[in-house]
Order: sequence, then structure tokens, then C-alpha cells
Amino acid sequence: MTTANDTPTVRTEETDGIFVITIDRPKARNAIDGATARALAAAVDHLESRDDLLVGILTGVGGVFSAGMDLKAFAAGDKPIVEGRGFAGITRARIKTPLIAAVEGYALGGGTEMALACDMIVAARNATFGQTEVHYGIVPPEGGMVRLPERIPHNIALELLLTGEPLPAERAERLGLVNHLTEPGQALQRALELATSIAHNAPLAVAAIKRVVNERRAFSDEDAFVEQDRIVAPVMASHDAQEGAHAFAERRSPHWQGR
Repeated sequence: MTTANDTPTVRTEETDGIFVITIDRPKARNAIDGATARALAAAVDHLESRDDLLVGILTGVGGVFSAGMDLKAFAAGDKPIVEGRGFAGITRARIKTPLIAAVEGYALGGGTEMALACDMIVAARNATFGQTEVHYGIVPPEGGMVRLPERIPHNIALELLLTGEPLPAERAERLGLVNHLTEPGQALQRALELATSIAHNAPLAVAAIKRVVNERRAFSDEDAFVEQDRIVAPVMASHDAQEGAHAFAERRSPHWQGR
């Protein structure tokens, strides 16, 4: 199913509370130009605007996640940066909805940074990550230097950033960067299964968990608990919290209302 938000380079599909965003530039290995960055930003905005969309998935067509920046477009003055949102309209955006990257093939440069901007990564065994910028005299400023050392051991991240060497998916999974490995061609299906598991849960609780976990690094332990309690208090007092307890006691499935 396509939606009115589709563009020539970005397709979207929604089903059972899950919103799939697909980069569709196979001839360019799903590299990101300005129009694609703006379309991705619009797709994420649509995800965030809908209370009934509970989880997002970002993927690419043609067995490739994304080769990163479209260098030909960039050389012509077309920058894939959205003001306030970063590369591809997502690397610096504050996204409240859980977002899963479904990675097949190459996710290089900005492609890795897009995957790092997601909360979880599902990757096919033939996927390859890599911050190759150092080979070209530049650095990965859209999350590579900030997020990679938070997701894998610091010394390994530093080695990958300084050498620009690729990171195969199987090693990425052993290092903890990848949540689930699949056979080639199955990453999106596994991401949908993971998204379904999340979407079955109470939306207020899911949103609060993501917010606390992602914002925890900005606080000391003492301050983190204060901020956590502020975020969590409305969840504990919500209708859904009561519904969860009643459903357990009555041995039935809960009916979440997001309030």
C-alpha cells in the first residue's frame, strides 16, 4: 500500500500501526540527495503526527540500505541536509516514535549514520556498515563520531572511524550494534516482526521508555531518576496502566487507548 506522502524517491506503507519508509533510488544505490532528504523528513513528520502509528521502519530497495550522500548531487550544490534535522532529514531530528533500520547490502557513510539514528538495527548477513569519510579527508559529522562509540566498544569505534574500514554485519551483531541478523532479503520481514512486538504494547509506556533511555545520558544518576519520575508519572496514572492490570487479572488481552 502506498500513501499520499510518497515521492519519486521515498515510498511509505502503513499496516497495523507500523509505518515503513523505503528509500527508492536503486540506480544511485539509494544515495541521498536534497529531494530525498526532504521526503524522508516529511515521512518522519507523518509518522510522528499520527497517534495510531506506533513504530517506524527505515529501509531501502534493491538489496541496498543507502550508499550515503549522493556525491554527484552534492558536487552540483544539492545538499542532503534539512535544517534542524541533519543528514537525510533524520540524523539530528528528535524522533519520539521507535524507529528500526532494516539493512540489506551497503550502509556506508551517511547510510551508517542513518542506521545509527534509528533505535534498533536489523541487518542481513550480507550487510556492510562503514564510516569511510576519513579516506576522503573528511569526517562523519552526522552521528558517526557521536553515536558509534555509544553503541559499540569505544576502542573499536575509534579504530573504525580512524581507518575507514568496513564493518560486516556479522561482526556488528557480535559487537552489539545489530539487534538481529537475517538471511539476505529477510531484514525487512524481521524488522516487521520486531515492530509488531513493540506495537502490541501500551503506547504511552513505549514512548516513555524510549524518552527516558535516550535522555538518560544527559543527566547524573540522581538527576536521571528525577527526570525519569517526571516522565513516568503520567504513564503510571494512565487509563492504560489500569487496563494492563485488569487485563492480567481477567486473563484477557489488553485494549490500549493511549491515555
